[in-house]
Parts: sequence; C-alpha cells; structure tokens
Amino acid sequence: MRKEEHIFNYVVDQFADLQVLRYRVAGFDSLTLQQKKLVYYLSEAALQGRDILFDQNGKYNLQIRRLLETLYVHFTGDRTEEPFLALEVYLKRVWFSNGIHHHYGCDKFVPGFSAEYLKNLILHTDVSLLPLESGETVEAMCDKLFPVIFHPEVMPKRVNQNDGEDLVETSAANYYEGVTQQEAEAFYAAQKAQGDAEHPVMYGMNSRLVKKDGVIQEEVWKVGGLYGKAIEKIIGWLHRAEEVAENDSQRQVIRLLVAFYQTGDLKLFDDYSIQWLKDTASRVDFVNGFIESYGDPLGMKASWESIVNFKDLEATRRTELISSNAQWFEDHSPVNPSFKKERVKGVSAKVITAAMLAGDLYPSSAIGINLPNSNWIRSVHGSKSVTIGNLTDAYNKAARGNGFREEFVYSEAEKELLDNYADLTSDLHTDLHECLGHGSGKLLPGVDPDALKAYGSTIEEARADLFGLYYMADAKLVELGLLPDNEAYKAEYYSYMMNGLMTQLVRIEPGAQIEEAHMRNRQLIARWALEKGRDGQVVEWVKKAGKTFVRINDYVRLRELFGQLLAEIQRIKSEGDFEAARALVENYAVKVDAALHAEVLERYSSLHLAPYKGFVNPVYTPQVDENGEITDVTVLYDEGYTEQMLRYSRDYSNL
Repeated sequence: MRKEEHIFNYVVDQFADLQVLRYRVAGFDSLTLQQKKLVYYLSEAALQGRDILFDQNGKYNLQIRRLLETLYVHFTGDRTEEPFLALEVYLKRVWFSNGIHHHYGCDKFVPGFSAEYLKNLILHTDVSLLPLESGETVEAMCDKLFPVIFHPEVMPKRVNQNDGEDLVETSAANYYEGVTQQEAEAFYAAQKAQGDAEHPVMYGMNSRLVKKDGVIQEEVWKVGGLYGKAIEKIIGWLHRAEEVAENDSQRQVIRLLVAFYQTGDLKLFDDYSIQWLKDTASRVDFVNGFIESYGDPLGMKASWESIVNFKDLEATRRTELISSNAQWFEDHSPVNPSFKKERVKGVSAKVITAAMLAGDLYPSSAIGINLPNSNWIRSVHGSKSVTIGNLTDAYNKAARGNGFREEFVYSEAEKELLDNYADLTSDLHTDLHECLGHGSGKLLPGVDPDALKAYGSTIEEARADLFGLYYMADAKLVELGLLPDNEAYKAEYYSYMMNGLMTQLVRIEPGAQIEEAHMRNRQLIARWALEKGRDGQVVEWVKKAGKTFVRINDYVRLRELFGQLLAEIQRIKSEGDFEAARALVENYAVKVDAALHAEVLERYSSLHLAPYKGFVNPVYTPQVDENGEITDVTVLYDEGYTEQMLRYSRDYSNL
C-alpha cells in the first residue's frame, strides 16, 4: 500500500443516519493535459445543474435551502446550543437529499427544532439577506414554508407508491401540478398513440406536466424554458469541453447533447444516446442530463444528474471479458426463449474512476450504471455499462472493522466466506447486473415500455439483480477467471439474502413500509426465495443467543430458485403484465415485519453506524500561465462537507 493511500481520510462527516465519505481519483495525474482539461470542463458543467434537482424534488426546496443557509451562515449566537445544532443537522440532511425528503426512503424529515425557534432566527436576520421571492414579505414566506417544514401531513412523501392511491396527487416531487394520475396517464397515452411505435421517444422525460386554465400542458426543461438559466450555464461549459474532446465521436456526443438542451427535442436525445453508445474509444466519459425516473411516481419523468469519469484500464479487463461473452449468457439464461434476444448488440462495459458527481448522483451515488434507458435503443444499438471502482473502494475501506459482520452474520463459516470473497463478488455482481442484466431480454412486439407503470422500476431492478445472482454460481465465471473457485459465489448469495431479508431494514423508519425501488427489489427476491424454498429448507431463520439470523442450507437449490424467479420476472417485463407485477411487488416487496424490524434497528444502533453513505467531491484547480492558458489541473481532497455545500450554493445557484 502506498503511503498516501494509507493516510487518506475516507470518512468526512457523520450525522443523522448519514455518513459522508471521500473518494480518491486515482490515476488523474497520469492523464494528458487535454484529458485533464476535459475532466475539469465537464465537472464545471456538472456542478452548474445542481439547483435543477432541488427543484425537481420539491417546489419549495430551493427557498428552504437558501433560508437555512442564510440563517446558518449569519447566526451570531451560541453555536453549541441544542436548537442550533438541530438546525445544522437538518440543513446537512437537506443538502444530502437535495431537498426536505429523505433521499432513499422519500419521507419528509422531522426537524429537531421548533417553528418558534426558526421564526425567531428569521426575525433577527437582516431582511435583505433572506431569500424572499419578488414582492414577498417575511410573514408571507413563513406562512408558506412553515407548514411544509413542520406539518407532517403537508407533502409527507416525495414519491408515494401506495397501491390504490393517486400517486401523482400524493407525491411531493415537482413533476406535476394540478393534474391527477389518471389525467397524466391519459395525456401520455395519447402522445404514444400518435408517435413512432417502432422508435418511441421517452415521452414526458424532460418536462413538468401542469394544468393551466383547465388545459394540460408540458413545461419543457430547455433553453428558454423551465430550468433555462441553469441549462445555459451547463451548455457554456459543454462548449469548452467540445474544444478539448478526445476525438470526433466525442465531439459529436457533446454537440447532440447541447442541441437537445437547446430544443428539448426528445428525438435529439435519442440521437445523442446512440452516439454516446458508439463512443467507446474515449478514455474520459460523462453523463449529463435527465436520466433516471425513480423520482417520478409514474416512472416517466427523469431527474437531472451528472457523472464525469475516466476508464480504469486495468480493472476494465474484467468487464470487457463479461461483455465479450454477452451472447453466451443470453443464450443460457433460464428464461423462455421467446423473451431472449436472438442477437445481443452493442454491449460495452468498463470500470471507471469517478472524477465528479452531481445532481441525482451526489452526494449519494450509484456504484454501477447501465444506459441508455430507452428500450428500443437498447434492443437495436445496445447499452453501455459502467462499474464505479473508486466509489466501491471507498465504501469498502470505510467499512472495515466496523462490527457489522460480527453482529449480523450467522457463523464463522459465513464470515470467512465474506472475508475471503465479498469484495470481489460484490463488484462482480454489480458488473453482471449493469452489463448483462439490464441489457438482457426483450419486450414482445407492441408492448408499451411503460406498461408496468409504478412497478416498472422495481421489476427492472429485480430482473437485473436476478440475472447477476443466477450467473454468480455458474461454472462459466470460474472458467473465465472471474471467480477463483466454485465456493466464491456463496459470499454474494449470503450477503444478498441477509441484506434483502434483514439488514436493509436499518434504512426504514419504525412503522413504515418499503418505498424505494432498489430496496423493494431486494426484499422481493429474498422473501420470495425464502417462501418458495421452505419445503427443502433452502433458506431459513435461525435464533442464536436470542438474536435472529439468516442461514442458507442449500446454495445450489437457491440458485435454481433465483432462475425460476428470473424467468417469471422476465415474462412480466416482456409481456407488460401489470397485474402480475403488482401482485409480486405488493406481496413480497412492500410490507415489513415489525418485530424483526425492531430487533434489527436495536442491534444496529449499538454499532453507532450510519446506514446511508455519500460523498464529497474533490476540488479541481486549473493552473494558468501569463497568457491565460491552462498548463495543468490539480486535484485536492481537503474540502469538508459543509464547506463544499456552502461553496456550491454560492457559486452554482442558477435558478
């Protein structure tokens, strides 16, 4: 281990249920000057979009954030008093979640300070510093914001997924205004009926749906439209990035993205996505735009995000080996042949080093990405998958010796499995999930990609996870040299079942159900396998010293169960079987065992750990000569969490 790796401080801050980490951008110094400039320009483009996600997550988020920041920065009293410390934690949570709702669970935070305390701070702050809207009085601002902050019944969930409720009217996400779920679904059904059925755009992806004077219409996110000021700043840095692009293909990617931002034309977004897929030669890569739809209760509208990265050449050999065998994995999948791709096209995969995170990937980030999300593009042109190696490395290093395995893993045999293999198998499962899982299978002709509606995200994540789990135990992985032996896969099986059945519950508040799509997916798989395997005692609950543990008795049979569920999940996806999707999710993925939940929370609390983790970004500084030319770009890791958030609010507030 090199000295700088040994002394690198991964943990930056911890508060509420959150831990903030730092990631290293290993290999940045070895990039060419042109590549360093490209990373810097793309990073600036990423940071310019920060306010977009805050507004997407809730219509009052930006004003609340700015109010809290003003009070925090200009507070002149005792910063050690309990109400102020509670306000500080609340502000840190708002930063972390890009709004007032939990970034993962979607429930609204409960402030640890009173409305009277907040009102007193406001009244003792220079009114010229307060984020008042045009013509707004301090009293009017408080009347508007205080119910949103303090009243539990006002905007309680950012994304509501409760079956039988109007998911649009009961979700606080700022994607709809004045419309019902039925009206929104009818609006986009009409668009689809008039559109290109063979190459459908992702309808509604980049707009807010509103009803004005009784007419339903879209407010498109583009230059001259909604979020136009931030988008113009993004474009400015993209133009600079275009000047130092590595090749013509990458230049064309940037030009098409700019054209999409300028027009809001979803056909241009498809053109951009296809060109981005084709660019596999560039070392530096990026995502910037409206991408994932988990924040929309209907799974259509996309949150803004960005990641700037470059290829980890050594680690990418693993993912390239997987992608080069994509057809073999598709052919040997346990799903019905009519749901398989006859020819897998354009599957590329790589391990990347994240250089900048933004939007819906910051501070909390995915560890793997598979894009684009358009079904027809994936079918015709393929997909690009990435595993974010340096983020996984930061998670692993920060978690060493924290006592989690000692508390929740059943016996020394399972601990030894995890100690020997878990880092490797976790990365490999992510690779299989992103590279092959999301890229596998096909829709039957005429099936609407949005047919599963609110259940679509959970079913898609379950499909990708199951594909990875099924093949983790295949001898092909040992044959390819991806796993060292036939025992290694058991580490991922045990870790997955323990997490899906038990330990992910540390992320749920007492009395709540599971809302987030990835958590629903994991419980669906684990609970289904537990139930279906009871006859052969494949997986079971066991008690030891009064504590509950998961024990796997038959790993081979468990793999067979994963294969059976994969076959059914793929059928549901391929046929667009909404009722079957609803039955699976509602029966296995949503409900929480209250007694088990209470036990898990109690055991976890004794470890003094944070169940959610996120990151601060490095700081890039261009070195400029007397002629104004950039001669180098340096990277530093000395910025704290609060320091970074306040700087971002100061330098990148564009809305």
